[in-house]
Amino acid sequence: MHTYKKFLLAAAATLVMSANAMAAEKLRMGIEAAYPPFNNKDASGNVVGFDKDIGDALCAKMKVECSVVTSDWDGIIPALNAKKFDFLVSSLSITDERKQAVDFTDAYYSNKLQFIAPKNVDFKTDKESLKGKTIGTQRATLAGTYLEDNFPGVDVKLYDTQENAYLDLVAGRIDGILADKYVQYEWLKSKDGSNFEFKGEPVMDSDKIGIAVRKGDPLREKLNAALAEIKADGTYKKINDKYFPFSIE
Repeated sequence: MHTYKKFLLAAAATLVMSANAMAAEKLRMGIEAAYPPFNNKDASGNVVGFDKDIGDALCAKMKVECSVVTSDWDGIIPALNAKKFDFLVSSLSITDERKQAVDFTDAYYSNKLQFIAPKNVDFKTDKESLKGKTIGTQRATLAGTYLEDNFPGVDVKLYDTQENAYLDLVAGRIDGILADKYVQYEWLKSKDGSNFEFKGEPVMDSDKIGIAVRKGDPLREKLNAALAEIKADGTYKKINDKYFPFSIE
């Protein structure tokens, strides 16, 4: 009887370990889903985009099952820390301020900040020329911080989503937008964006984008290893080429 009890305990322990292992094999990726071509929703409501494809590729390398959890941009880091999802792959710039709240993987792409404005407008991008102009940008982004810190006299209008900034630009309610170059590159190819263009040179060309995890989470190293793998075996390039005719690595 004693031996049988030990067997039952051992079997129960094995089941618990197996259940924990199965639970560990499922991860949730956090994505804003309002930032095309990096992340948005298709006509069926499915999350798509560069970030989603990168996340799926990393999960495949880690041999884990992943699902998507969407979150508004303003609360996306608090949502990660509240364990609404396990890692955040949503075009998040690696900044010192954010490093206080989360840990970042190695950069999975590099970005630049650049202005766009109407094609038929002489739009100079120096500080003096921009004084008094209304420039739109998404709230809680590197572009927003950069505008507020480096362009005194500019009326900075902050938006909850990049798409709402575009709507106001088309309607003539703002003079221009400062945002990630590769996001704007996609929009300029659209019907709404056809009357607009990049203005000046990028004002910041060293914006590194990383995947965020909670502080001290060992998942960071697993993601880094998977990221190195997809870059080495050509998976990363295939995803890159699906969205851009140039490398954004």
